Amino acid sequence: MEQSEREKVRRLNCKGEPIYRGHNEVFYPLPQMQATPRPLYPWESETNLPRITKDFFRCKGNPFNPPFVDTSDPEHPTPISDCTKHGLPVLRGKETVYPVLIDLLNFVQKKTGKRVIITCGHRCPVHNTYADPSKENRVSKHQIGAEVDFYVQGMEERPQEIVGILMQYFQESPLYKKDKEAGEFRRLRTTELTTEPWVNKEIMIKLYQKQEGRDGDNRHPHPYISIQVQYDRDGKERVNYNWAKAHQGYPKS
Repeated sequence: MEQSEREKVRRLNCKGEPIYRGHNEVFYPLPQMQATPRPLYPWESETNLPRITKDFFRCKGNPFNPPFVDTSDPEHPTPISDCTKHGLPVLRGKETVYPVLIDLLNFVQKKTGKRVIITCGHRCPVHNTYADPSKENRVSKHQIGAEVDFYVQGMEERPQEIVGILMQYFQESPLYKKDKEAGEFRRLRTTELTTEPWVNKEIMIKLYQKQEGRDGDNRHPHPYISIQVQYDRDGKERVNYNWAKAHQGYPKS
């Protein structure tokens, strides 16, 4: 009863006044909305990315990695352990890798503003066998500092864009402005990969899909890119695997 009485009093005291206006009458026009690009966070800027140096290429071998038995030849199973001591290859009297690899990866970071993740740089011969004991891998250029595997953080599923940026380097770098051969890439036929590699005078670019090229260093789930040096721009000579360079061309301590 009390509630119904309060409702009656409320209705008696309510006053209403209708509002009349035209259908095209606007008192507060809304501005047209425009998309504003998000500013970069400090860690997304290229200036805050670590500059890639030769030390990023150091062998990833570790004596604490468990040994295993290679059974590719069932009659002669071979126990394989990882390396204990190693350094970088020695090129022209210095511990380093081929400079074009360092330049290319820094160029990718500059153009994308994203970090390059090197999954495999230099491999000493012992770790090279531990990571991939196959016969084909015995002549890997990773052992002489002439090959690198990597992907770009935040662009893992867009490796084709990174290939384009690598090609762009040879068009923009002052070192190659007068060298037309360096800027001309051709495709190389192969049955090893789904995507045909790109080759110019100085490098070969291979694109490994998610199911391709997996080994002890490339155990991540992403596609990745491999760059192999074909021609030494400083020494002006072809770069091929050499047993002496691989086994004797780096310090053991």
